Amino acid sequence: MAQCGDKPKRIAFGVAPLGIISIGIVPMGVVSIGVVPMGVISLGVVGMGVLNACVVGMGVLVAGVNVMGVWWAGVEGMGPRRLGAPAAALHQHHHSSPGQLLPNLMAYPTRQQALEQARQLGCSGVHAMGSRWMPCSEHPQ
Repeated sequence: MAQCGDKPKRIAFGVAPLGIISIGIVPMGVVSIGVVPMGVISLGVVGMGVLNACVVGMGVLVAGVNVMGVWWAGVEGMGPRRLGAPAAALHQHHHSSPGQLLPNLMAYPTRQQALEQARQLGCSGVHAMGSRWMPCSEHPQ
C-alpha cells in the first residue's frame, strides 16, 4: 500500500497503488483502473478524474451510467454539456415522467424568464443550472 510522500512507481498493483499506471481497488495515478480509480484517466466503477469511463463518475469529461462533469454522456448525469444532446436541450429532473416536462422542471436561457416562471409558481429567486436558469432560489429535491 502506498504511503503519503512515497514516489509513484511506473506501474503499480495493489489495494491502494500509487503509480503512473495504477491497477487495484483504490488506484491513484495518471491512468487508474479499478473499483474507485482516481487519476487523469479513470476506468472503473466509481471514477474521479479528468477523463472517466465508469458507472458513477465525477470529472471534466465523463461517460457512464450516473455521472457529473463539464461534458458528460450517460444514462443519468449532471453538468453544463451533455454529449450528443441538442444545444437547446432543457434540463430535466430524473423524477419526472419520460417525455413530460412540467413548468417548474424547466431551465430557461435567461434569468428574467426564470424569474417570471418563479412568480407564477409562487416562489422567489432563481438559480443557475449550467448555462441556463431555473425558477426558485433553491433546486427542488
